[in-house]
Amino acid sequence: MSKNVTNMVAWFVIAVASLVFTCESAAQSTSYEEIEWIQLMPKDDLDALLNPPEYLEEIVDGSEQDTLNSLDAKPFDNEQDKRYQQALSSVRVIESYNNKKLRIPGFIVPLESEEGKRISEFFIVPYFGACLHMPPPPNQIIYVKFDQGVDLKSLYDAFWFEGTLTINTVENELGTSAYQLKLDNVLPYED
Repeated sequence: MSKNVTNMVAWFVIAVASLVFTCESAAQSTSYEEIEWIQLMPKDDLDALLNPPEYLEEIVDGSEQDTLNSLDAKPFDNEQDKRYQQALSSVRVIESYNNKKLRIPGFIVPLESEEGKRISEFFIVPYFGACLHMPPPPNQIIYVKFDQGVDLKSLYDAFWFEGTLTINTVENELGTSAYQLKLDNVLPYED
């Protein structure tokens, strides 16, 4: 091979390697860590919620007793029950998720919409029906303000949400969130 051809091949290899490195860097900068909801909750909060007071089994879903207000009015007899009550309203977060790009599945609880069509402000919650009678704890609710809005045909629709998570408590009459998401993408949920 001539020296010119060898130099051209070397430059080509360097250019391709640079392009691959640049593409990999770009892919990494826009990649999202997929997480599960319980990862946003301190372990001791999760442990407390997994050990509810026995009397809760007697409460009928949707009844007057099936609300946080009713639960707050009840005196707790032991430390385990007190800890359960504290976990229900916990704003304690996992600091390592602050400013982290992530992907999480969830449902939308609308807070504000444009002319009733596109939802521009909402909570993301882990399950359908959250925020009705027994809302999830604030460390299981994510607040979003998304100027582009999201088309929501049904509250039953689940989505994947991608963006940068920050630690920020937002209170609304429908609930309190301990996290906020700067939303990049909303995709229909598919397993």
